[in-house]
Amino acid sequence: MDQQLQQEGYFGEFGGSFVPPELQEVLSYLSEQFYKFSEDPDFKEELRYYLREYVGRENPLTYAERLTQAWGGPKIYLKREDLNHTGAHKINNAIGQILLAKRMGAKRIIAETGAGQHGVATATACAMFNMECIIYMGAEDTRRQALNVFRMELLGATVVPVHKGQGRLKDAVDEALDDLVRNYQNTFYLLGSAVGPHPFPTMVKHFQAIISEESKLQIMEKEGRLPDAVVACTGGGSNAIGAFAHYIDEPTVRLIGVEPDQAPSLTEGVPSIIHGFKCLVLLDEEGQPKKTYSIAAGLDYPGIGPEHSHLKVTGRAEYATVTNEEVLAAFQELSRTEGIIPALESAHAVAHAKKVASMMDQDQIMIINLSGRGDKDVEQVYQMLK
Repeated sequence: MDQQLQQEGYFGEFGGSFVPPELQEVLSYLSEQFYKFSEDPDFKEELRYYLREYVGRENPLTYAERLTQAWGGPKIYLKREDLNHTGAHKINNAIGQILLAKRMGAKRIIAETGAGQHGVATATACAMFNMECIIYMGAEDTRRQALNVFRMELLGATVVPVHKGQGRLKDAVDEALDDLVRNYQNTFYLLGSAVGPHPFPTMVKHFQAIISEESKLQIMEKEGRLPDAVVACTGGGSNAIGAFAHYIDEPTVRLIGVEPDQAPSLTEGVPSIIHGFKCLVLLDEEGQPKKTYSIAAGLDYPGIGPEHSHLKVTGRAEYATVTNEEVLAAFQELSRTEGIIPALESAHAVAHAKKVASMMDQDQIMIINLSGRGDKDVEQVYQMLK
């Protein structure tokens, strides 16, 4: 990819920054600071310190022996983002961005959240660095993820339920962007997904790429070669772009993203602008972002990260959908087979990985990115299975 285009936030035709002029000034300054500090040795050293000592990285690449036997296909490895502090991949990006915000002199942090894991990660980072924390969350998601709302409040954050629209992730992003426009002079928007105007998708990928940086070294150590496939769930796209990042230039590795069949942005979306950037978007008859639904609140978004859009149209990555029934079955199968209760988001990846595995050989290798653990979803799944 052309380096200049990537620096300006474009991945092929996707990405960019379509925002009001006053906000563009803020984003341009953020971009300048990000590129400056991302290569700064002191910043990198501090980031590595907190990832190691606070987040608990590196996390394991676990060989799922019983799942491998049950599926009868390739060797299955699980990248264990569920073992991070706060229980998901979101903390990788939250720590990176909070260190950037600290260097930029910010005292007030805002964020959006769907499943609540990014909200918890942001609240955790703000507590550690003594910063004011405002979390926007769709009202429907606050109901579905009441435990995570309490966790955020326990950590000192103010959770603002958003009642507009469907009261879901898209609406939380809307409110957070509105807040940034109003308060850009003293506010840092710690965006959790690989979406939004430049530089957010590039920043999020940078901080989440630690996932594939580790898994690539780990699989070489364990197997002496690269995997044949890497599978991850896609909503906004942060865990998947992190899981894919260091394999994008390895053409022998299949990159497979999995989304809900009721929010199929990559399989049915068309190029459009949402939340200040261009990506594949699900649109209704009036050309507005379509209402979506997923049992996994973190995947309930009508768009997708611009780099995923680019990977889709160029054919470098493949994307598929799974049903709620398949997700619930995968949620239970991984729990019973490996003693690991996955997040509902991660269960999407497991569900499709099973289908892909049925078409692979026993001498092949698959990595599933286990983006988070299922503590937050157990009550919801209990009610659904009842």
